[in-house]
Amino acid sequence: MLYFGAIVLVMTLSPSSYNRANRATTSQYIYSSTWQVLPWFTALAALLSLVLIRIVVVTALSYGLSQYALQMVVRVLVLELIPLSAALFVALRAGMTLDSGAADKIQFTHLSATACMTLDHLRQKLVPRALASAFSVLALAIVSSVITLILAYLTVHGFSLWGLPGFTRNVGQVFDPAVTLGFALKTILFSLAVAVVPMAARLENSRRPTTSSTVQPGAARLFLVLLLIEAASLAVKYI
Repeated sequence: MLYFGAIVLVMTLSPSSYNRANRATTSQYIYSSTWQVLPWFTALAALLSLVLIRIVVVTALSYGLSQYALQMVVRVLVLELIPLSAALFVALRAGMTLDSGAADKIQFTHLSATACMTLDHLRQKLVPRALASAFSVLALAIVSSVITLILAYLTVHGFSLWGLPGFTRNVGQVFDPAVTLGFALKTILFSLAVAVVPMAARLENSRRPTTSSTVQPGAARLFLVLLLIEAASLAVKYI
């Protein structure tokens, strides 16, 4: 998995990977994995966020802790739940639906002079998918986070602008430089995991005899990686 991830990262940073054909393929994958699902994923995330925001605000008011309601919403939804849900959604929809025919054509071997065709196949077939999956996680997480912040403001302050200074101050207290850096790093790690782990598992399984397992290749491994990233993020922030 690490070896494949290193190859994908090097090819992603290589200018030779961005010829006209690869750009067109990457654009198609980004369109199918992000733009087609962005409206209804955002709507579903907004609906769930609105329910959770309302529950948190009402509960905080009942205990006389209304001053902490907004910060709790930002910390629970924006910092934790939305990036994880975006990563799981992209993994289930795109990251684990890699066409088996594309994987069967690629032999995952070590770099050598005889591996030029293998690297060409990786550059043409898998790098665009990896880029599209990573971009999809980032896009869904960012858009959903912005929508959640807007809904939080409307729930607490309504449609008036008088609460905007206090709202921005509370959000700024949550998103200090350390938390902002950790949030960006965690989201990027989520996107890399979704882009790399399922494809590496599918390539690894293509070298083995086929099995009748109905579990998608790399599912348990990906969920374990996401769980470790989330646990490490929580440990750094709260322990």
